Amino acid sequence: MGQTLRAVVFILLSAALMGCGSADESGLVQSGAPGVSADEIRLGSSLALTGHAGYLGTQTLRGAEAYIRHVNESGGIHGRKIRIVAYDDSYDPPRCLMNTQQLIISGDVFALFCYVGTPTTIKVLPLVEEAGIPLVGMFTGANALRQPFNPYLVNIRASYYQETEAAVRHLVEALGIDRIAVFYQYDAYGFDGLIGTELALKQYDLEPVARGSYIRGTLNVAEGMDKIRHSGAEAVVMVGTYDACARFISVALEAGFDPIFYNVSFVGAEELARRLGPEIQSEVIMSQVVPQPVAGPDGADDAASQYVRLLARYYPDDTPSFVGLEGFLNARIMVEGLKRAGRDLTREGLIAAIESLRNYELGPDLSITYGPDDRQGLEKVYFTRLERGRFVPLLDWQGLAGRREETQ
Repeated sequence: MGQTLRAVVFILLSAALMGCGSADESGLVQSGAPGVSADEIRLGSSLALTGHAGYLGTQTLRGAEAYIRHVNESGGIHGRKIRIVAYDDSYDPPRCLMNTQQLIISGDVFALFCYVGTPTTIKVLPLVEEAGIPLVGMFTGANALRQPFNPYLVNIRASYYQETEAAVRHLVEALGIDRIAVFYQYDAYGFDGLIGTELALKQYDLEPVARGSYIRGTLNVAEGMDKIRHSGAEAVVMVGTYDACARFISVALEAGFDPIFYNVSFVGAEELARRLGPEIQSEVIMSQVVPQPVAGPDGADDAASQYVRLLARYYPDDTPSFVGLEGFLNARIMVEGLKRAGRDLTREGLIAAIESLRNYELGPDLSITYGPDDRQGLEKVYFTRLERGRFVPLLDWQGLAGRREETQ
């Protein structure tokens, strides 16, 4: 952040703080807890609701809203209802910065919540630190949100480094592949996935056989695809958005290039599957950081089952998705933190409450743990495979190896 912008933010934040101790016309109580009134807690979100990542932001928000609406109907948190003030940034970093400035400086929100995307979220980090405002639940696995440690950032999901490390391990050890390329979005998100893949390959004394990229917001994938195709890659790690990755796969297949297409979770399983269609026979794999968004047996109370039921209640036209389940888990952690923080809310109290979570159960083999120096709740990576138009669990890598041998 430039010095001029820092000065403006400081002046405006100071002006907001000078008003603490009084209530405005909306009933906001400004005594150490902006965004908190006698009957409401306001959370601020900037995320893509339109544009080439609009599905990701919409599903994240609806997953979170499904749980929060349920909590509100059940009486709220210590007598207060939760309201999300959500602004659309169309996955554009400057617009996300502007939205976040408005959310923080206006004093209308208690915490930031459910941001989507690496380049957008990274753009607002100086503001988060300047204001000392918690940012809980980000749909991104960027390492910059984990290192260096930032007490205000609360990650729920596993990182891109963990996703790519697990994927490379399976590709090399289970499938015997050593010619791996990377297709990535040319920005902070893509670079994070590229570096994660390079670090994972280095453990096997390997490096990408080719690197191809595209510009965020475009479908100009042909040049990157050609570079990768001519490298003889047997697998491609894909770090992009669903439109660009679907385009890459389609163009590659049209050119007779049919490696394993592995996608990180941010790509968006349901939208990628919809764009590729049910007839595709190629091996398209995607890592996930949450379990399958399906309901268990009647009466099951795990997070996935809760999500499916509540989504059907509040958004009956929506199909459960991995992205939506991430948003739902974000809301579960935010709500639990608010409960533990008590009626006399402060931002520091919310952070301390989330820090106190230890083995907080969300379902079978799914629990959250934080600590004073730990701001990532989940560590597990799952794998899915595209079959007949939908991503299903990939549990048998040896079976996948056998199928590849049969087709070669």
